[in-house]
Amino acid sequence: MEIPQRVKMSDVARTAGVSVATVSKVVNGRWGVAQSTVDRVQRVIEQLGYEASLGAQSLRSQRTNVLGILVAEFEPFSTELLKGASAEVERTDYELLAYAAGARGSKVGWERRSLARLSGTLIDGAILVTPTVVEAKQGVHVVAIDPHTGPSGMPTVDSDNFAGAMLATNHLLGLGHRRIGFIGGRPDLESARLREAGFRKAMAQARVGVDEALVRVGGYRTESAEGPARELLSRAERPTAVFAANDLSAIATVMAARGLGLTVPDDLSVIGFDNVPESALSRPPLTTIKQPLQQMGAEALRLLVDLIAGVERDTHVRLPTELVVRDSCTPPR
Repeated sequence: MEIPQRVKMSDVARTAGVSVATVSKVVNGRWGVAQSTVDRVQRVIEQLGYEASLGAQSLRSQRTNVLGILVAEFEPFSTELLKGASAEVERTDYELLAYAAGARGSKVGWERRSLARLSGTLIDGAILVTPTVVEAKQGVHVVAIDPHTGPSGMPTVDSDNFAGAMLATNHLLGLGHRRIGFIGGRPDLESARLREAGFRKAMAQARVGVDEALVRVGGYRTESAEGPARELLSRAERPTAVFAANDLSAIATVMAARGLGLTVPDDLSVIGFDNVPESALSRPPLTTIKQPLQQMGAEALRLLVDLIAGVERDTHVRLPTELVVRDSCTPPR
C-alpha cells in the first residue's frame, strides 16, 4: 500500500494560488484576508486533507486539543477502558491518543517517562491506567484509573473492589461451597489487596475458615495463573470452588481444571472479576464480578476535561460492582 506524503502548507498555498502567509492566516483564524480567499483556501485544505502538525500547533497556542490515554500494555482490561474513553471523547472538542509504554511498561515509573515524551507538544492532559507512581508531576492534568497504591492526591477513577470480592465469595458460599480456593492478583496492586480482603471478610462473616493451602498468587495474567491453579487443583483435598481475582486468572483456572480431567462446573465452580469480553466467550461462560470498565474510561475522560476547564468537582470517582451469573458455578456435588 502506498502511504501518501504529508500535505504541507506550501502545497495548500500553491493549489489555492496564494502565499504561505495567507494560508497561515486562514489556518490560525487571523484577520486581513478577504472572505472569498478564506473560502477558497478552506476548500483546498479540505480537498488536500491538510492538518497542522500537533507540535507546531502547540507552539502557537499552547494547546493541541488532544488527550492521551497511557497504558503499560494493551490487554482486555485497558482495551475496555479505552472503548469508554473513546466513546466519551466524541462529546467533546478533543481527540484521543492511545499510547502503550511497550517494554518500558514493566518498569516502575513508566508513566512519568511516557508523560515526559508526550506532554507539552502532543497532549493537553492524560489518563493513566494502573500507574505505578501516583504523583506524576509533569505540568499537565492527569487522571489515574485504578492506580497501584489506590486513591491519593491524584484525581482517580476506580471501582469498589472490596465489595465486589465479597459479592463473589458470598455467591459461592450461597451455593453451599465451603472449601473455596482463592487465586489473587499482583501483590503490588491495591485492587488485588482489596479483592483478597473482601474474600477474607466474606469468609469470616460466614464463619468459614480460609484454608491458607488453598490461597495462591496468580498475578492477573493467564500465563502466570495457570501454574498456581494447577497446583491448587492437584491437591488431595482440592477446593470445590475457586474465586480468581480477575477473569484472565479464572479462565486460566478453567484451563488447568480441564487439563487435570475436571469439568467446570460439575467438578469445580469458578468465578472471576472484571467482566471483560473474554469471560462471556469462555467455555463455559464465566460467572464474574462486573467492573463497569467502559464507564470507568468515560468517567476518567469527563473528569480530565473538567480539570482542564477548571471545573470544581469531586476528583475521586468510585463506581459500584455487580455479580454477573453465567454457567461456571453450581452447588458442590
